[in-house]
Amino acid sequence: MASSHKEPTLIPGGFAVDDRGQLSFVNDFAFEAIRRFYMVENFTTEVVRAFHGHMKEEKFILVVQGAIIAAAVQFGDPANPNRNAKPYRFVLSDRQPRILHVPAGYANGFRAIEPGTRIIFFSSATLEESGKDDFRFAYDHWGKDIWEVEHR
Repeated sequence: MASSHKEPTLIPGGFAVDDRGQLSFVNDFAFEAIRRFYMVENFTTEVVRAFHGHMKEEKFILVVQGAIIAAAVQFGDPANPNRNAKPYRFVLSDRQPRILHVPAGYANGFRAIEPGTRIIFFSSATLEESGKDDFRFAYDHWGKDIWEVEHR
């Protein structure tokens, strides 16, 4: 899937509420290139799942329950990832529906910051395609502070 986006972007969503209940949506997200999806829930907020990258595959991240710190970084050569690349950092929550688009060539990861957080990942590749385009990096390769809550 060739993307027109060169960097991670947020696809905004919203809510509709009436006397029957609430509907959350991300209407600008199109499914035509999605090949599969999966849901992830960590047992604790201390777990960091990072970094996982692909040269061809794109990911789309939706938090359906709870909140996360998500990060994406352009890694360059998988055999010698650029340590100086600056990660993009996002806070995603079910209280603000939106989808994070992680383009091909980026490694991504997340840390749940609320217990019971559930995330759906949508992928542009089949499981077999993904396995042939799979690169793993240490969670702290681009710094540990990415995963910390910023005290204000």
